[in-house]
Amino acid sequence: MHAIRQYEFGPAENLRYEKVEDPAPGPGQVRIEVRAAGIHLLDTFIRAGEQGGPFPRPDLPMTPGREVAGVVDAVGDGVSGDWLGRRVVAHLGAASGGYAELAVANESALHALPDGLAEDAAVAMIGTGRTTAAIMALSRIEPSDVVLVTAAAGGIGSLAVQESRAIGATVVGLAGGAAKVEAVRALGADVAVDYTQAGWPEAVRDALGDRTPTVALDGVGGAAGHAAMKLLGPGGRLMIFGWSSGEATEVTTADLLAGGLTASVIVGPQILKLLGGLRPLEERALAAAAEGRWIPQVASRFPLAEAAAAHLALENRATTGKVILIP
Repeated sequence: MHAIRQYEFGPAENLRYEKVEDPAPGPGQVRIEVRAAGIHLLDTFIRAGEQGGPFPRPDLPMTPGREVAGVVDAVGDGVSGDWLGRRVVAHLGAASGGYAELAVANESALHALPDGLAEDAAVAMIGTGRTTAAIMALSRIEPSDVVLVTAAAGGIGSLAVQESRAIGATVVGLAGGAAKVEAVRALGADVAVDYTQAGWPEAVRDALGDRTPTVALDGVGGAAGHAAMKLLGPGGRLMIFGWSSGEATEVTTADLLAGGLTASVIVGPQILKLLGGLRPLEERALAAAAEGRWIPQVASRFPLAEAAAAHLALENRATTGKVILIP
C-alpha cells in the first residue's frame, strides 16, 4: 500500500508519499480500506514537533493521521467477522496511521456508518464533530443568545454556526475573505463579517444595532479573539477552544471585571470529566450529520500523495471546512 511517512519533525515538506507493507490487524483490531482520512490543525502541530494538545510527541518514523472512514477488509483475533465489508469510521488516536490506503483500528473505536452518510462527512464528524458537540454542550447556548463565532467557515466554526441557528440563537460569523464570508452567510449566519478587514468590529456593531454578543466561541485567538471578547455585552461568555492564529486570546482580570464577563477554556480533560467521555460525543455528532441537522463543509479535498500541500493550505488558512485526504 501507499502511505505518508515522516522521519523528522518540521515543515510540511517532511511528509513523504511512500510504498510500505500492508498492516495486519492484531487481536481486537480491524483493518480499514481507507476512503477518506481527516486532517486537523492539531496534525500540523504534531508534525512540527510541537505539543499536540492532549497527545504526546510521537516516536519517529511515523504515519500521521487520526481520523479515517472506509470499509473493513480484515479482522484480528477476537473480532466478529460481521464487521467484514461494513462501512465504518474511527478515531485512531495521535499519529496513528490514518494517512494511508489501509489503517488499523481497535474494534472499540469503530462506528458503523448509516446509509446515506458519506465517508468524508463521517470523518468530519468523528474528530471535528465530536469537538463541536462538546463545545456546544459546555457553552449552553439558548435561543435568546447572540453567538459570535470566530473562523466560522472552518470545520468547527461551520458546525457551530449551524447548531447555534438550530437552537434559535442569533449568529454572527467571522471569516477571512469574501468567499468565506459568503460561505458563512449560506450556512445561515444572521451576520457575516470579514475579520481580515480593518474596522470589522464596527461592522459587527452596526449590523447588530442595539444588541451585543452574549457568547463568543473562539478558536482563533490572538488579536481577533481579543477583539471578539471586547464585543461581548455585560455578562457575556468567552468560550475558548483553540488558537489557530498561534496565540491564545489574552484575557486579564481587568477585562473580565470591566464587562462582568466569564471566560472558559473548553478543551482537554474537562470534556471527559463533564460530558461522559469521547464516544458519546462521537455518537452525537454522527447522529446530527445523519439526520441532516449538521451538514459538514467538506470543500477541501486532496489526494493522499498531496498531504504536504494539504497541511500547507490548512496552515495558511486557504481551506474551507474540513480538510480531507482521498487515497
